Amino acid sequence: MTNNELLKELLNQEKELQFETFSMETAHLIGLSIMNTGKTANLPITIDITRHGQQLFHVALEGSSHDNDCWIKRKSNLVNRVSHSSYYMSILLSIKGKTIEESLLLKESDYAPHGGSFPIIIKDTGVIGTITVSGLASADDHKLVVDAIRDFLSK
Repeated sequence: MTNNELLKELLNQEKELQFETFSMETAHLIGLSIMNTGKTANLPITIDITRHGQQLFHVALEGSSHDNDCWIKRKSNLVNRVSHSSYYMSILLSIKGKTIEESLLLKESDYAPHGGSFPIIIKDTGVIGTITVSGLASADDHKLVVDAIRDFLSK
């Protein structure tokens, strides 16, 4: 798959994976789903779900570190700023051949264009928060989040 095709797929995910509402219970269910997947596969990840600036779910699994918390903050800062997944921004910048600082005048020390943070999108409203995973490669962090959202919405 080319980067342009991947970019279209990532935009389609954002159109598809939208919520009618997003409660604390929703955050807990999605967070626990990602946590159980991580535990089963012994993944060294940290998971964070934040809505309107309030952290609703946060857990660090064995093998993760404080660095993962720093990555989560930077990835979610980016999603909250641009209203797209951090993986979408990673691919977009790659296509442009630019850094986040060159393209958006954002410091990479504060904004991380790497996969793993996905916007919590309320239909007909917009982005209200983020679901973020850190600890794996960009595509794998992103996939964990997308799979958990897709599974939740299918029920």
